Formats: sequence, structure tokens, C-alpha cells
Amino acid sequence: MPRWRPGGLRARLFLAHLLVIVAGTATLLLVTVLTAPTLHDRLMLALLGPAHDPGDPAMVAMEQATNAVFQTAMLQALLLSGGAATLVALGVSLLVSTRIVGRVRQMLAASRRVAQGHYAERVPSAGSDELAALAAQFNTMAEELEATERRRVALIGDVAHELRTPLATIEGYTEGVLDGVVAASDETWALIHDEVGRLKRLVSDLQELSRAEARQLVLYPRPVAPAELVARAHTRLAPQYAEKGVALLAEARDDLPLAEVDPDRILQVLVNLLGNALRATPAGGEVRVRARGDNEGVTVEVIDTGVGIAAEHLPHLFERFYRVDKARSRALGGHGIGLTICKALVEAHGGRIWAVSDGRGAGATFTFALPRHQP
Repeated sequence: MPRWRPGGLRARLFLAHLLVIVAGTATLLLVTVLTAPTLHDRLMLALLGPAHDPGDPAMVAMEQATNAVFQTAMLQALLLSGGAATLVALGVSLLVSTRIVGRVRQMLAASRRVAQGHYAERVPSAGSDELAALAAQFNTMAEELEATERRRVALIGDVAHELRTPLATIEGYTEGVLDGVVAASDETWALIHDEVGRLKRLVSDLQELSRAEARQLVLYPRPVAPAELVARAHTRLAPQYAEKGVALLAEARDDLPLAEVDPDRILQVLVNLLGNALRATPAGGEVRVRARGDNEGVTVEVIDTGVGIAAEHLPHLFERFYRVDKARSRALGGHGIGLTICKALVEAHGGRIWAVSDGRGAGATFTFALPRHQP
């Protein structure tokens, strides 16, 4: 049972109930004392009828005696029933306040343990009252904190892993050059330079991701035609597609609704998606970028005929450092955070992004929706 503490929640709840009980009991006694005699006289007159002589001394004496007996019995009954009701009400009040404070103290203790890092802490949330809703919300908060902590630990491990590979390569070649095992040739320095560039790109991507997820990106939105964004992305990546032998097709009408976006940031999203599609599509394949519009906004799709994505990977594609094929992605230079950055950029514009695929070998479609310009 929670310890009684003056000024505590339990004491205040009990005192509040006590005040209600006292006010109710006093009101009952006062109304009864003021109205009962008059009601008694009216009922007696109705019982005796019109033949009753109000001046008869015997009748007057009987009425006075009857009134006195009635008032005495009424007051005694009221005192007894009021006392019994008060005691029962006090017991119920004590029980209710104890239960309420017990649940509050339980959540308070759980919140202390969560604050100490025990994110698996949960409290019972059965019921449909406000305390049950508060407990359910507390559990939701604890689950989110636990998931955030897992992501933080995973992020540290993933960053360390991503840094370890290029650093080990640089260290190995520099030691080889210093020991005379590896020739200090242009090819050696070029390889070291490539690994340094990989580290720089990783750090840059992490900074971009950090700013995007913290909503610290500076956006310069303006009305932009979707066809303009598609054309810019097509122009930028067309040489790479031609070099690999993958067809890049663009479909965007000039009469589509304008989108309210920062064109440079959305172009960054398109270039990232088209770059991923190029890596996933073998020579002879096809990638199609298509823009559509409706009353809600603008939708852009990147559709490839590449390797496809298994259903179990789809929910995790936009998580940090997640790779469908870790070995293949690393070989191609990806860090596994490009899609995460895309998601953060699209959501910063008030849009959303998702992916669908029918499985391995069936290609994939990445789609993002953007808000329409409101003139």
C-alpha cells in the first residue's frame, strides 16, 4: 500500500472525497430539517380530512407530540444513516484513492527506471479509463526509446564497420610502402586516394543524414514543374546509363501541377534513386522515371527491370546502413544510407516515399509523393 504522505496525491484525493462527503451529508441534513416538518403537517392534514377541528386542544396536543416524536426519530435516523454512509464513503474513498495513487506510483517508478536506461520497462495498461490510456502511452514511449537506443547502438557499430574497411586498406598499403613491400607507384597512391575519398563521402553522407533527421536542413521551396526535375536528373545520369548499356526513359508532361519543393534537394533524391536503379539493372535493361499529378500533389516513380527486392527486405530499405545484399553493395561503393537520406528529404517537404517489388528478378519501383503548389 502506498505510504501516507501529507500533501501527497493520495492525501489530496482523500481530502477531496472527504469534502464532497461532508458537503453532501450537511446538505442532506439541512434540507431534511427544513422541509420535513412542513411535509409532515401537510400529510397529517390530508390524512385527518376536512372534518378535523384545528382548534381542538386534544388534537393540538396530539399533533405537537406527534411532531416532536417524528422530528426526534427523523434526526436520530439521519444521524445514524449519515454516520454509516460517511464511514462507508470514507472507506470507498480511501480504497479508490489508494488504487489511483498506486497506479501513478507504479508509472513513476517505471519512469525512473527508464530514465536510468532500462528501456524494456513496461506498466500494466488494462482498462479504458484515463490512467489506462496514460499507461498505454507510457509503454509506447518506452518502446520508442528502446527502439531508438537499439538504432543508436546499431548506428555506432555500422559506422565503425564502415570506417574500418577503408582505414584498414589505407593502413595496409602505407605500412607496405614504408616497409618496402609495396611499391610507391601511382597505382598505390591512387588506391589510397580512392579510399580517402570513400571516407570523405561517408562522413559527408552522415552529416547530411544527421541534419535531415534532425530537421535542420535549410530548404528553399518554390513552385517547380515536375518535368523540369525529371529532365535535369535524366541529363545528369544519361552518360552513366549509356556507358552501362541501360536504357533511361523519362515520362513527364509539361502540363502537370507544380510542386512546392526545393528543386536541388528533390533532384538529389531523384539522382540517388536513379543511381540505385542503375546499379540494380544489368546491361540491356531499362529504367523509367515517370511523373504524375492529381489534386493532392505530384508523384514521381522510378521503375527498373533489375534484380528486384524480396518481400522481407521492403520494410527495412529506408533504415540506416541497411543493405539487401551487403557484399554486393559494398563492392559498388554504397554505404547503405542513401535511401535514408532520400526519405528524410522527402518527409522534410511534407511528402512520403515507399518501394514495391514482386520479388527477385522482377524489378522494383520507388515512388515518392510531394505536396502540390497552392497559388
